[in-house]
Amino acid sequence: MTRAARILVVVAPAVSLALLAGAAAARAAEPPEPPRPPRAARSVHLWYPAPEAAVFYNEVTVEESQPGTYFCVCGFRHGYFGIQELTGGRGKVAIFSVWDPGSQNDPARVEAEKRVEVLHQDPDVQVSRFGGEGTGGKSMYKFDWQVGRTHRFCVRADARDGKTAYAAYLYLDDARRWKHLATFRTAAGGDLLKGCYSFVEDFRRDGKSPAERRRARFGPGWVRTAGGEWSALARATFTADSTPLQNIDAGVRDGRFFLATGGDTAGAARLGTTLSLPPPAAAQPPPQVPGGSP
Repeated sequence: MTRAARILVVVAPAVSLALLAGAAAARAAEPPEPPRPPRAARSVHLWYPAPEAAVFYNEVTVEESQPGTYFCVCGFRHGYFGIQELTGGRGKVAIFSVWDPGSQNDPARVEAEKRVEVLHQDPDVQVSRFGGEGTGGKSMYKFDWQVGRTHRFCVRADARDGKTAYAAYLYLDDARRWKHLATFRTAAGGDLLKGCYSFVEDFRRDGKSPAERRRARFGPGWVRTAGGEWSALARATFTADSTPLQNIDAGVRDGRFFLATGGDTAGAARLGTTLSLPPPAAAQPPPQVPGGSP
């Protein structure tokens, strides 16, 4: 090896390191890439302080909707029940879901003994497994709910031997009766209905949907304890997910709570605010709820 070659062997790595360091410094000096705009409208919620209940009753009036929007009316620790406008002109549905115990996202990998059991399924209702945000059982009923019309929902809970059966009922105005959509049983550790909430969520997530407004009024809601005592859901705390958008709102109007998100929504309520209904709005329990056992 010649002296020149030896010098090249020793010097070349040092030169390469210097070039790399310079390139890294140049990259560090470049301004950071701007964050990508959100693909979905911000999810907004109402959390109702309430005793543990055997019955959860609530109402919703959708004022503005967009394809891919889900309006949860009766949410609780182990499931949720509400209505959705599907995308692609596929119509509207009522959806009731209950989670499997545990934390997992692949429904096919949940052991059979840990899966939600189907105790009742109306002939008009489609039942399937779901995953992606936890796993569990989902029921879907084609329901042509209407903007501006009030719809009524009820969930009943019956806990036995460490498992709880949750039954979903939807009131059909035209038929003047409650329709029992489905009953799911899951290992809920003896829980009945805890952590009651409602929300509005955008499932389309196409980047355009944040510019579209969704709005609904909720209540008056009620829960009934296992001992038969009714409690009005007269207070609710306003929260939202972490989507970096400020076009959200909540409040009380015409004796009911409301939630709004997306489009030109002007946020007047601060996150964490506890809202209260005026006393006349929650003076009497609902006139009729489904009877019988779940």
